[in-house]
Amino acid sequence: MPTSIADSKNLLSDLMARYRNQVDYLAIRLEEAEGTDILLRGEKIETLSEGVSIGGQVRACHKGGWGFASFNRLSTLAERIEEAIAAAKLIGEEETILAPVSPIQDICLLPLTGTDPRLVPLIDKKQLCDRYAAILRSIDPRIATISVRYGDSTQRMLLATSEGTMLEQGWADMEMRFAATARSGETVQTGRETTGSRKAYEDLTELDVQVRSAAQRAVDSLALPPVQGNTYTVVIDPILTGLFVHEAFGHLSEADMAYENPDILEIMTLGRQFGPKNLQIFDGAAPEGHRGSYFYDDEGTPATTTQLIKDGALVGRLHSRETAGKLGETPTGNARCLNYHYPPIVRMTNTWIERGDTPVADLFSGIKEGVYARNWQGGMTNGEMFTFSAGEAWMIRDGKLDNPVRDVTLSGNVFSTLADIEAIGDDFYWDESGGCGKAGQSGLPVGCGGPSLRIRDVVVGGEAAEED
Repeated sequence: MPTSIADSKNLLSDLMARYRNQVDYLAIRLEEAEGTDILLRGEKIETLSEGVSIGGQVRACHKGGWGFASFNRLSTLAERIEEAIAAAKLIGEEETILAPVSPIQDICLLPLTGTDPRLVPLIDKKQLCDRYAAILRSIDPRIATISVRYGDSTQRMLLATSEGTMLEQGWADMEMRFAATARSGETVQTGRETTGSRKAYEDLTELDVQVRSAAQRAVDSLALPPVQGNTYTVVIDPILTGLFVHEAFGHLSEADMAYENPDILEIMTLGRQFGPKNLQIFDGAAPEGHRGSYFYDDEGTPATTTQLIKDGALVGRLHSRETAGKLGETPTGNARCLNYHYPPIVRMTNTWIERGDTPVADLFSGIKEGVYARNWQGGMTNGEMFTFSAGEAWMIRDGKLDNPVRDVTLSGNVFSTLADIEAIGDDFYWDESGGCGKAGQSGLPVGCGGPSLRIRDVVVGGEAAEED
């Protein structure tokens, strides 16, 4: 048997020749991965591990029914193929509709610009985490607890399909997360920072300023007054814009959401006007250098850049081959899986709002009383509704920043919020901290970006106003 996926091409070709005519579509993915996971919480090391995994998956489609099998022993591959084929035949009873793509014969290894994390000893990664943990603790005695998480993963995969694709891809991904919780009496505040890279280990070694900022925000927030809950005109910074476009709008643009939910499909009608004429929204893996970037998706479809909103109107959505086929649209290269344990599903890559032409200082002009929100603390979405917590916030009074406030949450309906965008800033920032979750596949690397935005009529939660 082959000892690595690079030596497995002949095996896959032979198995594909044997089984390809038994179903409408057959795909085999083999994967090798190496990774490190370190978690420091409080004074304890909760996780300190390195691992290597080798495995694969088989996907078979027959009369519209899918069979799936995953494995970690290459010697059982033929049996897993037969299991997937049997499952597909058991449930298939309609028609297999996959949008066509050209077969690919290619080798694509995403280049690093610096040190490969596999070349850094575990003790050095642990010492990096210790350094950041010491910074978090040193900011103030009121820091009650801290956490530092480091993770890296280097994957190499080989994809073969019954249509003739034989694709080899490889990449490395790295991420760090920091949190500090400060306590004063009954008041508890947390500051967070997250960053990631697909370029170099060095991108994670000079984060002292960000780490210190996370702890300082937690401490500073203890003395701040809570925001008074109300409906305000809000200005958000590019990081919150990126979070908003990914969480609140991006997931609704994933075509499986629309295909499986007639109500969403009716709302997400192509051509429908959702925002102002200067609003442009994109998603795509084609832009280089971001955590959601790649050459081909996990079905072998080339990476693209898809415009979702053009001049305020919905003009596109994100597809796998199956959703594109069923909706009569073009594949966009957005079928992704976290690893060989999961089948590819429609996922975002890098999602962004294009920069506008309003100077950032002018976004505040004319606001009698509003809120300026920066960075993110957390959030959740439920269909078209969203709630996000800001990492920092200030009141806006008479067009100028006034006092800082805490406990700021922004809530609303994504479609109403898009329509309420009053101005789009001329700044822009890429946030590489995203780890997206969907259908049990959590932590998939993505990028988010955008400019500052001014939005009217945003519900801001905080301390309730006192009655007269």
